[in-house]
Amino acid sequence: MNPTALDLPQVDPLPAETQRYFDICTEKLGFVPNVLRAYAFDIDKLNAFTAMYNDLMLAPSGLSKLEREMIAVAVSAENRCFYCLVAHGAAVRALSGDPTLGEMIAMNYRVAPIDARVRAILDFAVKMTKASATIEESDRAILRDHDLTDRDIFDLAGVAGFFNMTNRVASAIAMVPNPEYHGQTRGSRT
Repeated sequence: MNPTALDLPQVDPLPAETQRYFDICTEKLGFVPNVLRAYAFDIDKLNAFTAMYNDLMLAPSGLSKLEREMIAVAVSAENRCFYCLVAHGAAVRALSGDPTLGEMIAMNYRVAPIDARVRAILDFAVKMTKASATIEESDRAILRDHDLTDRDIFDLAGVAGFFNMTNRVASAIAMVPNPEYHGQTRGSRT
C-alpha cells in the first residue's frame, strides 16, 4: 500500500544518507513512518520536511517533548488529520506512559488530566489553528503567567504552525498512518 493516495514512486535507490535515516527509524520504531515514505519521491522535499520536524520536535526547547506532541495532537484534532492523530497520539502515549492521554487530547483536550500550563499551551495552539489573526498580547500574557518565555511562545507557535501545514498536506494527499501506530503503548497505566 502506498503511504498516500498519490502515486509518487520513492527515489530508488535512496541516497545513502536517506537510507541511513530510514534504517534508524526502523531500528527505533520498527518501521519507517509513512510520512517519510510519502516525501521520498523528492529527496530535497524530504530533507526540508525532516529538518523542520527535527528542529521543532526534537531540538532543545523550554517545551518538553511531551508538550510538543500534545500540541501536535490538539492541532491535528482541530484539523481532523487522521495521520497525525494516530502517529502523534502514539507518541503522547509513549512519552506520558498513559495509554489514554493521546485519545483524550484527540477527542477533547479540555477533559484530559493536564495541568494549567499544558492547558494554556493547548488553548493557544487551538486558537492559533482556528483563528490566528485573533491572537493578542493578552493570549501571550496567559502563557507568560504559566512561565513560558518569549522563546517558548515562539517554539509553541512554530510547532502549531508546522502541524497546521502538515495536517493539510496529509489530508489533501490521503496520507495513511502506519498500522503499527495503532497498537503502540496500549498497556495498562502504571
